[in-house]
Amino acid sequence: MTAGAADRTVTSASDPLAEDHPTDQAHAHQARRLVVAVDGPSGSGKSSVCRAAARRLRAAYLDTGAMYRAATWYCLDRGVDLDDEGAVALAVEDLPLSLSTDPDHQTVTVGQADVTEAIREARISERVSAIATNREARALLVAAQRRLVDEAGFVVAEGRDITTVVAPDAQVRVLLTASAEARLARRGLQMGGTQSAEALQRQVLARDAKDSTAVNFTEAADGVAVLDSSDLTFEETVDALVSRVESVR
Repeated sequence: MTAGAADRTVTSASDPLAEDHPTDQAHAHQARRLVVAVDGPSGSGKSSVCRAAARRLRAAYLDTGAMYRAATWYCLDRGVDLDDEGAVALAVEDLPLSLSTDPDHQTVTVGQADVTEAIREARISERVSAIATNREARALLVAAQRRLVDEAGFVVAEGRDITTVVAPDAQVRVLLTASAEARLARRGLQMGGTQSAEALQRQVLARDAKDSTAVNFTEAADGVAVLDSSDLTFEETVDALVSRVESVR
């Protein structure tokens, strides 16, 4: 699997992404390393808030959820039974994924197919938990995410287990949350009002319930700050996240 500063390739989730660097370059890389890790449930605004924060901070942006969605798209495209955990893990191991980490240029490519829009479709949202709860597939994706975070150096990474599993040593660790009502409303707007209330419940609340069997993203771990955006505007939420980052720079 693959992904790069502007476009990084995650050729296969099990392949090493980063090349060896001379010692002096490695020291310089560590000196400028600043990782912002943001977890949260569906519809909490993670993607839009983190992308905007990364843009303002001039940092890379890593949407780990897009990786799970791309894996879901790939399995469905290849006719892989999502209930067959072994077959799913094998497919993820071979996933030919390229992922942009430029907040101004978000693209997701699987092989030769641009799936940037396709992975946001309702059919993917309703099936992505099969990948997220597959422990072997998840381990492969987490390993790739760690490589991408390390490569980026200064990055805003968001998902469901960034603060606890992918980057527990991040300088800024935040759980971005919101009420169920706010999250459902936001997802409805994101989907352009095309989804029924029942569909939104499946894509947000039911998905969260399934995914929480694999990782806890509803409660802040020790050292993780909670940012509740229920009563905040989008700009206020971005401001709050950026302020946390600037306080440690």
